[in-house]
Amino acid sequence: MIVDTLVELLGFSAEDPAFWMPLVFMGLLFAIVVAATLLDGFDIGVGCLALVAPRELRPRMLSLLSPWRDANEFWLFLGLGVFVAAFPNAWGSIMGQLYLPLCLLALGVLLRSVSFEFRLRAPLNLQQRWILGFGLGSLATAAAHGLLLARLVVGYRSGGGYLAFGLFVALCCVAAYCLLGAAWLIMREQGPLRLRAVFWGRRAVRWAAAGAVAVSVVLAFANTGVFLKWSDGPQWSLVACLWIVLLVCFVVIEITLQRMVTHSDGTTMLPFLATLLAFLVILGGLFYSFFPYLVLDNITIWDASASVSSLGLVLAASIVALPVALIFNIWVYWRMFGLSRAPVPPGLNRTGR
Repeated sequence: MIVDTLVELLGFSAEDPAFWMPLVFMGLLFAIVVAATLLDGFDIGVGCLALVAPRELRPRMLSLLSPWRDANEFWLFLGLGVFVAAFPNAWGSIMGQLYLPLCLLALGVLLRSVSFEFRLRAPLNLQQRWILGFGLGSLATAAAHGLLLARLVVGYRSGGGYLAFGLFVALCCVAAYCLLGAAWLIMREQGPLRLRAVFWGRRAVRWAAAGAVAVSVVLAFANTGVFLKWSDGPQWSLVACLWIVLLVCFVVIEITLQRMVTHSDGTTMLPFLATLLAFLVILGGLFYSFFPYLVLDNITIWDASASVSSLGLVLAASIVALPVALIFNIWVYWRMFGLSRAPVPPGLNRTGR
């Protein structure tokens, strides 16, 4: 139904590459954003939590991240590459309005990468400094994500109230990443680190929920079209279902973490899965609210897209490269679930040794 309406409004045929190619790249960009938020999110969250963790637990927290660090760097560059190649006409309009949050994001990513690698090579008496650098870089990255989201939601408006909203969303975004990181640590570890992670998760979950509500309310009241799309559109029942699922996710997380205060040896994967689902619902709701615009009520994906010949070239390269990237990431990330088990040194599992 949506496709038919768009075809009629734009004057394209559904088979015209000028119509369906921007849709393909918009879907690809959304998938990359989801992957970056979910798969790199626990990494960012653990880094933020390292700032408040006891000194003796920090090395273990970062060592748990080692298998995924190289894969996590992949998503940001892939997303920027796809956006620039597929939607060059929106690059100046969007990036010019997001200059400061993007600078903060670049600084955070750089500090995280350098600190993590230098920690592995630093002497023991200097490793805590690089752990602190990794935590500060993670904090800057999470806050930058919140500021970017706030700027997009308010349509790049400026003023004291919008600044306060941006800072609040940045705080809630940090809390959301801390929740994801804490839930991942609960799933991966036992003992004192798990107990600490339960404490951190309980402190973060309500701030994360408050951020989701604040973004939704401001998005609806700042843009009449979005409000009508949620309330009077043909998919209003889907929007209602998303809200119910999101509420259930936060309630499940809260109840599970409360139970783990006294029963820390119970099922540990549920908070992480519920947090992943909450992130997915929020991102899906944002995508639905903005579609088909890159800038609400101003620039559509067809206005911003490159020529058909350029899109065809990028699409051909994506068809070749994406299966390789997908196989690599499945191979890397399938081990992120379940308890972490220390490797057995060679020879120690043989009888008589």
